[in-house]
Amino acid sequence: MKPREKGWLKEYLEFRTELFKDLTHEKRASHPEQSLYRIMHPTGLMYGQSVGRIDHPYAQRWDEKDRMKILLAESLISSSLVYHNRQLNSVEEISQVFVQSLESIGSFYNNIFPELATPTKTIFGKKRSAIDLAERILEKRIDRAASFKGNFWSSFFHSSLLFLDVYIFGQWIHTNADRIVADFFRYEREELRFSVIKVIAAAAHSDQVINYEENKLLEYFLQGTELPPEKRREALMIFSKGISVDEINLPSENSWILKKYFLEIAILTTWADRKVERAEQAFLRYFADYLGFTEDDLEHSMIAVEGFVLEHWEQLEYLQDKQDYHRVSEHYIGRLSRLAEKNKGRLIREIQENKSLVALLEKARAQELTPVESEHVQDQLLNVLKAIPAFGIITLPQRFLTLAVLLKVLPRDIFFDKDQYFDKQS
Repeated sequence: MKPREKGWLKEYLEFRTELFKDLTHEKRASHPEQSLYRIMHPTGLMYGQSVGRIDHPYAQRWDEKDRMKILLAESLISSSLVYHNRQLNSVEEISQVFVQSLESIGSFYNNIFPELATPTKTIFGKKRSAIDLAERILEKRIDRAASFKGNFWSSFFHSSLLFLDVYIFGQWIHTNADRIVADFFRYEREELRFSVIKVIAAAAHSDQVINYEENKLLEYFLQGTELPPEKRREALMIFSKGISVDEINLPSENSWILKKYFLEIAILTTWADRKVERAEQAFLRYFADYLGFTEDDLEHSMIAVEGFVLEHWEQLEYLQDKQDYHRVSEHYIGRLSRLAEKNKGRLIREIQENKSLVALLEKARAQELTPVESEHVQDQLLNVLKAIPAFGIITLPQRFLTLAVLLKVLPRDIFFDKDQYFDKQS
């Protein structure tokens, strides 16, 4: 399959049928928006990146534009499935939902994104299939996002707006589209994009210092949002003078995943200079509370953002400084350690119930484990950590969480003679 060739979407959907079927079975275990967050977070799409793993044998051959196209298509269809009101048990039922989703994608973009409007008929008057129309529109959407590629921050503020596509699409598919409905969603699209600017401005001003990196953030974002002149002038004034959280006017009834998105945009904005000052920490606590999140929720979002960055450090061009890496990793390990300590009882039970892990730990008391056995211990300890409820929706950075790092994270008294074994293994 080659994402640049005609027919790529049909081939990819056929390849991913089983995975999409799994989504319809798991969604009942959690709120649909949390399921969608769990799907989108590891892809990097919420942060304007395409670094997430794509389960396809030829994925390594694809460039960033190809990967972004696949991830957007998958996110839109996943959105349809997690909001689907009944379980799908056969390939035929899934195929039917696919067709409905593809029809909705074409209708959604043609109505809400007039700049991407694509004729539903060929020049010969033949009606395009739903999959052909969706494929053409997704090509255009990614072309526009990719035209602003540059450094990490440029990519973030142009391509992370793709998340708003997915969010609004999740609402669109449950409506009977007419002109009034389309007008509403077009208005919502522009208002949400402008709210992002307000969040960036409030976060950038939180330490009373607008540094070079934060100034560049607005420049990149304004390039990607294509605001009308009057809105552009307003955005520049807001960023110049600052704005309080109370003035952002984010409705309290907004969805969980939308509020999560705004919070993590604020976190990333305070991250622009690679360190978060005390005033910025205070701002994030206030903003999280304003959005209806607890301090634990904020901590979980900090873990989500820092974990994503650490997992993909080498792929994110602006993050190459070793001191920055050390600082971020220490903060992240500290956050995980505190969360693990709070859930120590649960972790102990998980270890006790894992017979293969207990057996290897017993063996390690008498002799050094083989590399394969050590790798198994690492995998099992990761699974133990995943028992913490927060990690039901937050993806752990598995490449970063080596055995040595896991030992720093897990409480020191969680199992017997840990130091005796792991001093030898690490």
